[in-house]
Amino acid sequence: MLILKNARILDINHENDAGRYSIVVDGDTIKEVTREPVSAEGSQSIDVGGRTVMPGMVDCHAHVVASVAHLGNNGRLPNTLAVLRAVPILSGMLDRGFTTVRDAGGADYALSRAIEEGVIAGPRLFVAGKALSQTGGHGDFRERFDNSDPDPCGCYRNLGAIGRIVDGVDEVRKAVREEMRAGAHHIKIMASGGVASPTDPIGNLQFSVDEVKAVVEEAASHQTYVMAHAYTGKAIARVVKLGVRTIEHGNLVDEESAAVMAEYGAFAVPTLVTYDAMSKVGAKTGVSESALAKNEVVRIQGLKALELLKRHGVKMGLGTDLLGDMHQYQSDELSIRAGILGVFETLCQATAVGADIVGMAGRLGVVSAGALADLLVVDGDPLKDINLLTGQGEHIVGIMKGGNWVRQALA
Repeated sequence: MLILKNARILDINHENDAGRYSIVVDGDTIKEVTREPVSAEGSQSIDVGGRTVMPGMVDCHAHVVASVAHLGNNGRLPNTLAVLRAVPILSGMLDRGFTTVRDAGGADYALSRAIEEGVIAGPRLFVAGKALSQTGGHGDFRERFDNSDPDPCGCYRNLGAIGRIVDGVDEVRKAVREEMRAGAHHIKIMASGGVASPTDPIGNLQFSVDEVKAVVEEAASHQTYVMAHAYTGKAIARVVKLGVRTIEHGNLVDEESAAVMAEYGAFAVPTLVTYDAMSKVGAKTGVSESALAKNEVVRIQGLKALELLKRHGVKMGLGTDLLGDMHQYQSDELSIRAGILGVFETLCQATAVGADIVGMAGRLGVVSAGALADLLVVDGDPLKDINLLTGQGEHIVGIMKGGNWVRQALA
């Protein structure tokens, strides 16, 4: 048993709380949080010196196997190389204080299991398996004049491939069943055009109504939900009405679609940092000129989308969607959002709301009895300076996941 004493708690239930608490950790779980003196025979006690203790953060949209910015090339990596490149990406996320990550296409059950068993270091990993895309959709990375079979040899099974191409109701049903059999925690579909794919304008609607209904029905049958890549208001409203639970990106959301999201209780997962990073270094990492042009269109609108979603009361989780060498900018999503929404709301999105999205409300994202002991000890007050949580975790002196220290630099 471990007791963290003299801690200032920061979570969705503790804003500007100057009190000093003791946090009792028993195994992988927080047993007690109290302002009363506490001791237990045989326990270890650490005085955190009034530092901030907060929940480990949740990144609700990542591609942990995307070590190459050009996703088509990433999908052609040999499996061994793809998984070995994912190891430092996962370790880096944990070092930045992200103790839970929801993968939005690419990572598989084996990678999640390897982390769970301690084979490699990384956050708790909730995986979608391969994202589903229609022919010519956001998961189809063939260039305009490439008339080859999109998957002549089952290449979508490569670990570096973030998605697979499926068309028709029967095919999408089978694909969902295959991904669930393989260990997916949730299902991802491409419901509009995108930035990184070469032949689909952002305004495109993708998958038919019947195809989306089939995916949602199959996911529900497997006791899970569907996340959808969608940019425009039309694409967003369409799939939310069909039962999709989380909207990824959503940069071009409008008043009508935001109202629909609020009405249906759908979550938004904006990923603003990816556009910021791509505008800075995308060209150097092999991103095409057409993708960079699309990126700029959605980058500015994404900032405005935050205010619109907030006004309609849409719940937002934090996502990053970074690729290749851009993973290092993951924590910048916090400072981008904080400049628009404020620090406390941003931190709630990065913790409690994220936990709700991955189906772990009350178990992750809070510092309270019964929650898993995924904790950060921050040298300073993030409410006063959000940059204490940016960079590569330099100001996080303690990182605990499941009651075990990942990093411990406390006296």
